Amino acid sequence: MEIGVRVLMAFLLHQIVYVDGMEEGGREACVPGFQVKNYQVAYNGPFLKDQPLIQVEFDDCAGNKNATFDVSDPSFYVDADLNLAPQRDVVDSQPVLFIHGVSAHADDIAQVEITGLSLQVNMLRDIMRLEQRLPYRSKRSLFAPPMTVTENQRGPFPRVLGRLEVSTTDLAGNIAEGPVMLVITVIDQNDNRPIFKEAQYTGEVLEGSPTGTTVMTMTAFDADDPGTDNAALRYSIIRQSPNKPFPNMFHIDAERGDIVTVISPALLDRETLPTTTYELEIVAKDMAGSEVGLTGTATATITITDKNDHAPEFTHPLFEAHVPEGSTGVVINLSIDDRDDPATGAWRAIYSIISGDPTHSFEFQTNPDSNEGMLSVVKPLNYEATAFHTLLVKVENEDPLVPGVSYGPSSTVAVHVIVEDINEGPVFFPDPLHVTRNENIPVGSFVATLNATDPDTRTIQSIRYAILRDPAGWLGVNPVRGTVNTSAALDRESPYVHDNKYTALFVAVDNGIPPASGTGTLIIHLEDFNDNAPYVVPSVAQVCEDAHDMNVAIVGGWDKDLPPNAAPFKIELGKQPGLDKTWKVSRVNATHSQIMLLQSLKKANYQLPLLITDSGMPPLSNNTEVKVQVCICKKNKKICSSAHSHFSGFLVMLATLLLVLLCL
Repeated sequence: MEIGVRVLMAFLLHQIVYVDGMEEGGREACVPGFQVKNYQVAYNGPFLKDQPLIQVEFDDCAGNKNATFDVSDPSFYVDADLNLAPQRDVVDSQPVLFIHGVSAHADDIAQVEITGLSLQVNMLRDIMRLEQRLPYRSKRSLFAPPMTVTENQRGPFPRVLGRLEVSTTDLAGNIAEGPVMLVITVIDQNDNRPIFKEAQYTGEVLEGSPTGTTVMTMTAFDADDPGTDNAALRYSIIRQSPNKPFPNMFHIDAERGDIVTVISPALLDRETLPTTTYELEIVAKDMAGSEVGLTGTATATITITDKNDHAPEFTHPLFEAHVPEGSTGVVINLSIDDRDDPATGAWRAIYSIISGDPTHSFEFQTNPDSNEGMLSVVKPLNYEATAFHTLLVKVENEDPLVPGVSYGPSSTVAVHVIVEDINEGPVFFPDPLHVTRNENIPVGSFVATLNATDPDTRTIQSIRYAILRDPAGWLGVNPVRGTVNTSAALDRESPYVHDNKYTALFVAVDNGIPPASGTGTLIIHLEDFNDNAPYVVPSVAQVCEDAHDMNVAIVGGWDKDLPPNAAPFKIELGKQPGLDKTWKVSRVNATHSQIMLLQSLKKANYQLPLLITDSGMPPLSNNTEVKVQVCICKKNKKICSSAHSHFSGFLVMLATLLLVLLCL
C-alpha cells in the first residue's frame, strides 16, 4: 500500500480507536517482523528495574540473527528473550510505548499500551501548563497525542490502536471543549516489489564509441513509501549474454539506471565481436540494495551498430571476361569483400571504370543482393577493330568512410575483356545502291555492280551473290562478280514501280563455317520513254435532243507517260468524211477539248470517232470513240435510248453512195 499515509480523525472524548481489516487467506505464511503488533500492560504501581512486563513476538523469518530493538521511552528495553523490561524503577510512564525491531531481514514496529495510568497526571497537566503560558485564550481545547499503525497487520479485527481517556473538566474546573483532532500515521512495510516500466528494453551503441558512452536508461517503480528505504532502488547487471570478449562490457549506474559502455573503443568493433547483439538481465532491488530488499527484473537488448570503417576490397587481383563480338549484356560479375553491416550504405558498393573505355562500350550495375559489380557490354564490340580491352575499375561505398580509413590498392582492380571472333555476314556498300536507267533499254543490259565485303578481315573468305527478291522478274546477277543485268524489259508504268523506282533485294553469302550472309538493296530509278499512247476520258456523254445548248461534253486526254511524253494533247475529229458537218471539237486547254453539235439529232446513241495525239518525240496518237447519247428530256427526267449506237461515219458514207449513184 502507499506509504506515509496519515489518517486524520476527529474523536470526541472517551472514544476508543479501532483498526478494522480482514485476515489474508486461509493459511498464514511467515511475514518478517512483529507477529503481534499491539500489547497491553496494566499499571498497578511502579515498574521495577529489570522486571519483565511482557514478552513480544518478533520473527524475521531467518532466526532473528543480530536483531536489535529500540523503545520510544528510554526507560525501557527489550532483552535477549524479547522481554520488555524497565531500565530503572519507573513511577510515571507514558501511556503508549513503541518498540522498533530491526534485523537484516525485517524492520517493524509494535505498540504497547499501559493501562491504569492517571491521564490527569500524564497529559492534562501538560496541556494546562501550556494554557497558563498563554496571555489569554478565547477557547479551551484538548490535545490528542498522535498514534501509529503498521500496514498489513494480522487479525482478528477490529483491533485496538489506543485509548483516549480524559476528564470532562480541566484542572481549573472548567468544562473541556471538543472535538479534538487525532492523527494516525500508517507505517509502511516493504510489501511491493520494484516493477520496470517495460519488460524488454532496446538500445543501440555505435561501434568504436568511447568508454562511458550512455546506451540507455532503465527505470523501475516501487509503490512503497518513497521517503523510506522500502522504495530506495538500486540497479545491477546480473547476466550478460554472450559473455565474450569479457563478461563486463557494460555497467549500470546503481541509482540512476544508466547503462554505459565499459569496453574500450578498439574492442567495441562490430566486425570482430562474436555477435552484434548483447542481452543484459537487469535487477532493481529496494531497501537501497540490501539483502532483504525485494527485486524486479527486466531485459536490455543492446545492438552494436555499424559505421563505415572498412573499405571494400576486390576478392581477386585480376578479373577476365570473354565476350563474343557483336553481343551485349552482362559479361562478368566482380566480387568484393566488405566487413561492414550488409544492407547499409557502409556496405553497398558503387563500381566505376577509371580507364580503358574511351568509346563508353561498358557500364556497371550493382547486384543489390550479393553486392557484386555486374559488368555489361552496352555497345557491340568488334574483334577486327580491338580484340583485347583492359579496364581499370574502382569500388566505393555509398556512405563515406570514417576519418582515418581510406580506400587502398585492393579497392581497384584490372578487368581483361577478350573479344572472341565470330563469322560475320558480308556487308553491302552502299546500301541501298541507287542507279538510274531508261525503261526502254534492251534485255540483257547492264544495270549495276553489287559491292559486298566481309568484316572478318583477319580471314580470307569468298562471297557469292544471289537475288533474294525481284518482284517483276526483270533482273539477273552474276554470283561471283555481282554484276546485275536485265533479264526482261523494264516498264516504268508497271504496278511494281512506285514513284518511278523499282526495288530489288540481294543476298551475299561467305564460305565461313558456318556460312554467314548479308543483304543489300538495289533501287533502279526508271526514266520515262514515250511508249504509251494517250486516250480520251470520259468515254460516254449525254445531250438532250431539243437542247438549245449544243455543247455536248468536255473531254480530256490521259497518258501513262510523263511529260514531255504526255500533255499537251491534240484532240480532233476522226478522219471519216462528213463528220465536221455535224460535230465540232474545240480546244479548251492543254489537256481538254469541247465537243459540240452543229445540228440537232434525234434520240439515239452515236459513236463519235476522235483522234488524240501526245507531245512525245516522236508523238503517239490513238483513235478512240466517245459514245454520245441524245436523250428526250422532260422536266427532271431524261429518257435515253438503249439501242446500239449509230455511227456518224456510216451516215456520211450512205449519203456519199447516193450522190455517186445519182451522178451515173
